Amino acid sequence: MSETRAPRPKVLPDLLIDLVLIVAFVLIGRRSHDEEFNLAGVWQTAWPFFAALLLGWLVTRAWRWPDRVWPTGIIIWLVTVAGGMVLRAVSGQGTDIAFIIVATVTLGAFLVGWRLLGVWIERISAKRVAKKQAEADAAVVNAEAQAAAKAALNRPDPNRRTPGI
Repeated sequence: MSETRAPRPKVLPDLLIDLVLIVAFVLIGRRSHDEEFNLAGVWQTAWPFFAALLLGWLVTRAWRWPDRVWPTGIIIWLVTVAGGMVLRAVSGQGTDIAFIIVATVTLGAFLVGWRLLGVWIERISAKRVAKKQAEADAAVVNAEAQAAAKAALNRPDPNRRTPGI
């Protein structure tokens, strides 16, 4: 006997989105501080956030619902910021209060933002599907009403006298 299962979430694309957004955060930061672009510098800045992101994925077991805003997105964001800052401090990288604030806001916008955008797109899509279904249902009802009206027009009028009677 086969068991019906819910479709599995697409985990790898969602993890890649998170990783790419951390890279974008790092590149924006390095660019705003006029640091030259090189892979070693990008890696040095990014690895604490990568490690903390993976920890956030483990803590939330994000592979079950990777695109949920709560609790997945919020907890991943908070663990990524806090863990990234701890790892930066331990590795001798800067954790100035201004950087913590910017990282918190930016990573929140990135890591929670794409999940919120997904919810918004899903809702719009669901509304469109519901509207099309309602239109289709209305068309069926309208067609049935038209058929009934046409049939009523073709019935003989019981009040009309038949000639010759």
